[in-house]
Amino acid sequence: MTRKGIVVGYDGSQESRAALDWALDNGRRRGLPVTIVHASALPIPPFAAGGYWRVDESMLRKAGQEVLDEAVRHAATYAAEVEVSTKLVTAPPVSALMDASDGAELLVVGARGLDGFSELLVGSTSVQLAAHADCPTIVVRPKDEVAVTPGTEAGRVVVGVDGSSISESALGFAFEEASLRGVGLTAVHAWDAGFLDLPGHGAPVPAQVATDAFLDEEVRVVAESMSGWREKFPDVEVRQNVVKGRAAFELVATSHGAELLVVGSRGRGGFTSLLLGSVSHTVLHHAHCPVAVVR
Repeated sequence: MTRKGIVVGYDGSQESRAALDWALDNGRRRGLPVTIVHASALPIPPFAAGGYWRVDESMLRKAGQEVLDEAVRHAATYAAEVEVSTKLVTAPPVSALMDASDGAELLVVGARGLDGFSELLVGSTSVQLAAHADCPTIVVRPKDEVAVTPGTEAGRVVVGVDGSSISESALGFAFEEASLRGVGLTAVHAWDAGFLDLPGHGAPVPAQVATDAFLDEEVRVVAESMSGWREKFPDVEVRQNVVKGRAAFELVATSHGAELLVVGSRGRGGFTSLLLGSVSHTVLHHAHCPVAVVR
């Protein structure tokens, strides 16, 4: 029986090639096989006089197999040591990848596929998978779409921390990735005391007073979240970045040049009915590096 290991969606687009390379690199680091999935939903047939045109499913499958064969040839050149298998599915990409990733370690997808609109930074398939997949979902953009500006955390793994249980899962994944890559980890915790300045509460609270009132508590939240993982991964050099500001903005700003940005699917301020929180949604669309969403 073939182990699933890492599942990657592939449709021949530049975005899916970037996702395939990321999956192969990670398969090499983790010693895991990679399953390449190509999904094609049957198109709605055009209406013709007397009925609908017949859709030739065999032609659709033949075209899909050619896409997979090209992916396998690339994988053999790019990472010959990684065990690769393929799966061809006639179904919508979201449902096909959800099924294929059941029991997988990771699900990797491109930011957009061939059916994505060029003005959309992240396609609907990627967002839906990040919201619903049971394993961590990695969303990758082609290198020429990623800003080359080197940031202060260039070459590191960056993770968002807020003290929630989902954030704890994201931390564990981020530490493991940093250890496997042999790079440092930067934990970002952003907080905002804006509610102190609501109308009806007198004069605005001076910025330094607000910072003094909350900073110690926010630093404690991060320290408690990090302590166990530091002991488990002593090889990972850690930086803690506790800042006053909006979490999504701070994470996107910190992602310049990073190896990977890791976030939980929701934070402690999210509604439980929302599978993907606003911070996760924002960084998927605007981060300058691959994004891992951990549920």
